Formats: sequence, structure tokens, C-alpha cells
Amino acid sequence: MPAYKRHAKIDSFGQLIITEPINLPPGEVEVIILQPVTIKIDSPSEATVSPHEIPPKKLKSGVKSLKELLENAPPIPPDFDPSQARWEALKEKYDL
Repeated sequence: MPAYKRHAKIDSFGQLIITEPINLPPGEVEVIILQPVTIKIDSPSEATVSPHEIPPKKLKSGVKSLKELLENAPPIPPDFDPSQARWEALKEKYDL
């Protein structure tokens, strides 16, 4: 199923209004709604950030070495692709 990303708004009546044109044939579609996350900052203005920019929660572990590993691990970059990382690991492992 192809996916299209368009900006839209919800009006005061709860109606979804798509503000950009979509060139699709008439018929039923499936809609997935993702709402941006807002975080209050010390200044009076609010900032909108993506979920990737939100600091991760602290993970708890009873194993000391695992706890140290989790605390010292570098943050995951927002453009990290797990499928690409698996493919790179397989290429390296099997000399592909």
C-alpha cells in the first residue's frame, strides 16, 4: 500500500481538513494521524519537536554491567535505520 504524507488540520468541529492537494483516484483510504509533540521550555514560547528529539527514559537494570552499558551508550541518531544496520552487519559478517 503506498503512503502519502500531507499536512492537515483538525477544525473546532473535529473535522480533518487536508490543506495540500492529493492526486488519487476516488475510493476508500486508510488514514493514520500523527500529532506533533510540544514541550514547554523555560521561555514563554513553546517549541514543537519530533519524537526522536525527546530524551529517552532512563532504563533500570539489576545487572551492574548492563546498567553501566545503558548509561554510557551514545544516543541513537534520528535518521537511524535498523534494517540498514542489519544489512550492513550481514554484509560484514558474510563478506558480501
